[in-house]
Amino acid sequence: MAVEPGMEPQPRPAWTPLAFAAVLVLGIWLGMGMEGGDTRSALLGGKTERGRLVHILDRIEDTYVDPVMRDELEAVALDAILEELDPHSYYFSEEELAAMAEPMEGNFEGVGIEFMIQRDTLMVVDAIAGGPSEEAGIAAGDRIVMVDSMPISGPDLTNAEVVKLLKGPRGTEVRLGLLRRNAPFEVTIARDRIPIHSVVSAFRVTGQTGYIKVIRFASNTYEEFAAAMQDLTNAGCTQVVVDLRGNGGGYLNAVIPMVEGFLERGTPIVYTEGTHSARRDYKAARTGPWAAWDVAVLIDESSASASEIFAGAIQDNDRGIVVGRRSFGKGLVQEEFGIPEAGALRLTVARFHTPTGRAIQKPYGTYEDDFTERYDRGELFHEDSIPTVDSLRFETPAGRVVYGGGGITPDFFVAYDTLANSAWLGELNWWGVLRDVAFEYVDAHREELGAVEDARSLHAGPAMELLMERAAEWAVHGAPSSEEELAVVEQRLWAQITRNLSGDEGFYQELLKGDATYHRAVELLQQSAAWTVEGGKVVLAHQAPQDQLIQNNLNL
Repeated sequence: MAVEPGMEPQPRPAWTPLAFAAVLVLGIWLGMGMEGGDTRSALLGGKTERGRLVHILDRIEDTYVDPVMRDELEAVALDAILEELDPHSYYFSEEELAAMAEPMEGNFEGVGIEFMIQRDTLMVVDAIAGGPSEEAGIAAGDRIVMVDSMPISGPDLTNAEVVKLLKGPRGTEVRLGLLRRNAPFEVTIARDRIPIHSVVSAFRVTGQTGYIKVIRFASNTYEEFAAAMQDLTNAGCTQVVVDLRGNGGGYLNAVIPMVEGFLERGTPIVYTEGTHSARRDYKAARTGPWAAWDVAVLIDESSASASEIFAGAIQDNDRGIVVGRRSFGKGLVQEEFGIPEAGALRLTVARFHTPTGRAIQKPYGTYEDDFTERYDRGELFHEDSIPTVDSLRFETPAGRVVYGGGGITPDFFVAYDTLANSAWLGELNWWGVLRDVAFEYVDAHREELGAVEDARSLHAGPAMELLMERAAEWAVHGAPSSEEELAVVEQRLWAQITRNLSGDEGFYQELLKGDATYHRAVELLQQSAAWTVEGGKVVLAHQAPQDQLIQNNLNL
């Protein structure tokens, strides 16, 4: 068996051969069943390898010393065989498919609130704009204490139970009993479609520069992105920071029109190719409305799939710059094959390649320890530690050198911020202390916070005192190691407070104040007239020796 570089064969459990057999039988059964014919009689002849496999399974089921649940064996076998293929081929049950579909379809059906459970009580963090709860007058800080005459407060209240009670088919009604400042009231809400947004922040930074944060590529992403870009256009922007950090990807048909908006008609975007899948090229079908804009794309080690397609197309066509750290390296195409009343098989059928021909996919063997490996070899802190392979070297039309073999490497590197990702801050996030304290503080001071212009100068100190008290009560491990780390935690807490007061827009704007990657991108955009390629890299013209410059200005 061929093994990907860095992927060593692992010892297998004793049941693995039987698992493989079960999977093959299941696949043959489904495949032949779709083509017609008497599948079982064809398989049970015993003269083929397939027939022998079924015969063995039948024999085990009929004569094995202990009871055997054949469906459970087939389920285990299915997982085992898919693990042998690649990290992204999966079998999903019907329930799992339904749960995954909601964020990607861009909506769900329910009452439209963001909630949290605090001190055994269901608290409304926010009523989603335009949703039925907002229309019914529900507001942040309200307590939901009853659903259809059933009390729901108490130590046994869970997120899963709340979701089960509040979600439901569009048009169905639910009666809620609430408390607002200890005054009870009731509302009856007709459930409706609730949007799940992909674009969570968009605003004009300064002058002609705008910013857009995209957290997924779903069915509604392009429409949201185009609307945000129109708002920036109306505000006088002609350049934009597109933030794809932490964006794990999504639908191909969501990213294609989005990146197309920055390209001339006929410009290549991406192509797919596999052993059983002929090459398919995706090109811009039109000249995009933002084809003359300057663009900077932000990526990090968690940007994957469709995010890498977007960044790769911008980079390979010399349409802008990529800022941050090397992306994850997920460049596989999955096709979904439905299994009636059983779920679906999501199978990898091809690989994504950027316009220059480089493969986005990294070797399979580094998945589980990818972040640790990058950290240990210094890649998160030093640009020259990013691995490159000369045989996977490609050039863009302007002469920019790019490499295949795993992810998109940025044009401008920004090191990993250890203070913004400290162990203590991680503990505060992991245990929900930041989120809970922010809500608790806002809930107690909502009117005061809204009454002053510079609330942070008055309230950041008391909010941090409450955070330290709760961290001690909940026995959160660790402590701030420096005043600088304490300042970062205060800034994160205030961002959470801002989210409770004004939603995601305010939250992300607050976070960006201390974001080195964002500030570097804005600085570079404001010097876009000086972008050029020298020695295979994008540089600012005034920073390179004039007699050594290759005058290949980027197509901006």
